[in-house]
Amino acid sequence: MAAYQAKLNALIDTLIAQGASDLHLSAGAQPIIRVSGQLTPLLNEPVLSAEDTMGIIGEMLSPERRQKFIDKQEVDFSYAYGDKVRFRGNGYFERGTVGVALRLIPRTIRSIAELNLPPVLEGFAAREQGFFLVVGPVGQGKTTTLAALIEKINNERAEHIITIEDPIEYLFDNKKSLVDQREVRVDTADFGVALESVFRQDVDVLMIGEMRTPETMSTAVTAAETGHLVFSTLHTNNAAQTIDRIIDSFPANQQDQIRIQLAGSLAGIFSQRLVPRISGGLIPAFELLLNNSAVANLIREKRSHEIQTVIETGAEEGMIDMNRCLADLVRQGEISVESAYARSWNPKTLEKLL
Repeated sequence: MAAYQAKLNALIDTLIAQGASDLHLSAGAQPIIRVSGQLTPLLNEPVLSAEDTMGIIGEMLSPERRQKFIDKQEVDFSYAYGDKVRFRGNGYFERGTVGVALRLIPRTIRSIAELNLPPVLEGFAAREQGFFLVVGPVGQGKTTTLAALIEKINNERAEHIITIEDPIEYLFDNKKSLVDQREVRVDTADFGVALESVFRQDVDVLMIGEMRTPETMSTAVTAAETGHLVFSTLHTNNAAQTIDRIIDSFPANQQDQIRIQLAGSLAGIFSQRLVPRISGGLIPAFELLLNNSAVANLIREKRSHEIQTVIETGAEEGMIDMNRCLADLVRQGEISVESAYARSWNPKTLEKLL
């Protein structure tokens, strides 16, 4: 209905004007936006009814997707607001009514420098092959970092890039590269089917939105082993946990094989957090593991718990320790001491650096 579309448009305009990253809609509550990591209710807006939330999400879904949403009570989707911005959306039911979460995806893809990320990341975009992971909790900018790397390749190299996403987030225009973007349930049945086909599509660079199953992980590692550059994400905290998560997702009789493959194909693991800036907005804090012979040996020998020590002592090789990054941001006056401690997974070590 026109009234729900007008309501949705007005809420999105408010989100853009306030510089927010997310919009939350729930029956029985006012719309809420997230600005610089903090949830803020829109006090000038009326409380939403169950009919409002159902009507608003209905404007963002095709008739077929609406029916699937009602049947399955969950839906992931993308939504374009004219040519201004796009959103990654999730619809769900709570207490019998519809809730909606929308995450803003800017139309412009920012560079590594513009995102305040370390220049060493650009080296991963220059590689011919290897497996590079960006990890961290939900909402910490993983997709944005991957988009910056893909766009750097797109700007500088003639490659065939395929992305497999659920849903498609950033949109890439063909520049030096040919970029094909495939959305799960729209362009392909699922991640597994798309990955089975990718080797017949003359791909050079593969970006997998998220590794959700052992099959996805195995295919990604195999692709990196066989001369492809592969990027993906995982919801893990740091490098050691990421390696353990990948290996532990396989049956015991397959773990030695995946351990050997991972040791040989891994390029690096980048973990990031978005931290509130004292001056306003958010700034990333990060950790970077580079796979060298020492790291590869630790992976093969089931000693991933020692990887953190390699990161902490590997600054000369380009590795970045999260605690050291947090301490540097505190010294530069970018973030508060409290924010640093809240994001550290080893506060005692951080205390020695501050």
